[in-house]
Amino acid sequence: MTSSLKISLLGGASALLLGTAAAADCPPVTVADMGNLTPTFPQQFELTEFQEAADCTLALAENPAIADLNARIQGNGDLPPFAERLPAEPLVVAPYSAIGSYGGTLRGTSRATESGTSDLLSVRHVNLVRYSDDLQTIVPNIAREWAWNDSFTELTFHLRAGHKWSDGAPFTAEDVVFWYEDLILNTNVYTETPGRWLFGGEPATVEAIDETTVKFTFPVPVPGLLNRFAVDYGQPFQPKHFLGQFMDKHNPDAAARRDELGFEGEGEAVNFFYGPSDWKDIPTPLLRDAGKLDAIGRAVVPTLESHIVIEDNSQGRRLVANPYFHMVDTAGNQLPYINEIAETYVPEREVNMLRMLDGQVHWKQQAVFLDDFPVLKENEANANITAALAPAPGSMTYYAFNRGHTDPVLREVFGDPRFSVAMSHAMNRDEINEIVFLGQGRPANALPVEPVTVGFVTEEQVTRNTEYDVERANAMLDEMGLEMGSDGVRQLPDGRPFVLRLTYASQGGPVQMHELVRDYWGAVGVRLDLREVSSDEYRAAANANEADILSWKNDGVSAPAFSQDPRSAFPPFGDFFNPGPGIAWDEWKKTDGASGVEPPEDVLRLWDLAERLTQIPLGTPESDAIGSEIVEIHLDQMIRIGTVGDIPEPYMHSNQLQNIIPLTAKTYDYYWTYPYRPQQWFLAD
Repeated sequence: MTSSLKISLLGGASALLLGTAAAADCPPVTVADMGNLTPTFPQQFELTEFQEAADCTLALAENPAIADLNARIQGNGDLPPFAERLPAEPLVVAPYSAIGSYGGTLRGTSRATESGTSDLLSVRHVNLVRYSDDLQTIVPNIAREWAWNDSFTELTFHLRAGHKWSDGAPFTAEDVVFWYEDLILNTNVYTETPGRWLFGGEPATVEAIDETTVKFTFPVPVPGLLNRFAVDYGQPFQPKHFLGQFMDKHNPDAAARRDELGFEGEGEAVNFFYGPSDWKDIPTPLLRDAGKLDAIGRAVVPTLESHIVIEDNSQGRRLVANPYFHMVDTAGNQLPYINEIAETYVPEREVNMLRMLDGQVHWKQQAVFLDDFPVLKENEANANITAALAPAPGSMTYYAFNRGHTDPVLREVFGDPRFSVAMSHAMNRDEINEIVFLGQGRPANALPVEPVTVGFVTEEQVTRNTEYDVERANAMLDEMGLEMGSDGVRQLPDGRPFVLRLTYASQGGPVQMHELVRDYWGAVGVRLDLREVSSDEYRAAANANEADILSWKNDGVSAPAFSQDPRSAFPPFGDFFNPGPGIAWDEWKKTDGASGVEPPEDVLRLWDLAERLTQIPLGTPESDAIGSEIVEIHLDQMIRIGTVGDIPEPYMHSNQLQNIIPLTAKTYDYYWTYPYRPQQWFLAD
């Protein structure tokens, strides 16, 4: 292990312990060889816990290149001594196989900004807590510990004393309060408070008890909410010291500062850096106005993540290691091991495959499909890569007709559940499974919750109306009065030919499947025109209620997601990134019927059922009964038409990349790499 500046962390919360701990070096344990140490949480320790268990004093080492990396972060000054950059209680991580070596650049690809990038975003991601790689156990991350009250209406987090932002400023409980009160609830930043951060339709109260203690108080019980902090892309903390400079509440000179920089108001100034979005994938200010950046003296908002963006252009992004990152390994080396991340935008699937086979990609998890696997597997030796399959619970491409279509004729047809059932029977899922998924899956419905992660979904529900039956499909369409024309295309009730446009993004599902579905539906008289667009184009059209058909992966439906934020359960049946077919129903609800389209009576129940679900611990009889009713309403309405489920999904990595383990799941529901601790990856020579 190449390292420099070995020190003992003296002072702060651990001073007493280190003053009495044995002088022996700490054992550099790994997950492969934990010795006789058993941590409270899998694969990691708090510093005090580690030193007491090993009867040692941990000597700490920084990356020898960290000063040079820091010099590339616009606005960062010279680094203070290493001991001043770590929390008093850094998180001690046991690497999977070996103590790593510093250096190198992790190379990855995505399609474009905000298109297929959450894979690499998750490599640097942090949140208050996370799931361990068993996908069952929630463990500390930014927070050291947490506690609920008995009624699940108060959640208290304890942070790490001495933790710092990537610019060296203190990170405290006030930064959590600032995120909620001054961003999420600020109408200058969000014109409408995101529903996912309201509880029973009301905001929470977030209070800084002291510098390292923050308490959330909710208007209703939210027993599943900790799951959100464990898997969510949103980070419930933002740097008050930096973004607050633009706000009158926090800076008496804010107005003058905004005028000086040419910002029209508080919202414009804050969102120049923030978005407005919890999503870290928005284009950074590096793509906006270099003059403002020079005047502000900083290119991107300070972060707690492992790497910081230093370059951002139309070809990709580059990031460098955070010199203030809060993790160390069991030998005392500050993480991350990897110096830089280079993300290249490659919109063409074929070009991306060539890059993987040419050794230009170290890690690729998102947007690698099963029909890519044979090529990757056959070329493992030549490309010096490993291609593998992982379970992907809930990851199924679905089709859904826009129930609030702006065309009243199509809206009436789509609003009849018989139409969706007919189109489901028209699909040959067995053939899709063999051609697209190499026979690895099985026909299934796209339900609002992944069946294998809960106990209340029956096998009958999973397979209802999924059998291939063209005769039945035609009979149902005839029954609806959709007459077949002499050209083999049915007619809408107003006499127009029944022609639909499927606008899709390859990130959302295999192109080959869309081509097969086009032929299946054409065989029963519904013509489908295909048009491929980028992910952001697809989302823009779908969220504007301009799509005939919604098609994406059935993300966000594992049990943790369903219990704490069941957006798949009620209109619009998704979010901005995975828009659902109930956009107009959702608008009707939000406007008290002033606009949008009124949902059917059973759909109206879904809002109440979903709200009740979040207030009851998952797995209880009452929770199961509510979940079962939600599933039945979805099937009665055939909200989403499933295709093939239980499909293992491929991923690949360069054999240079070390401290990798086989994935227990490949899924967005647990935020891609986040459970697998990519901060302890390293690149071998």
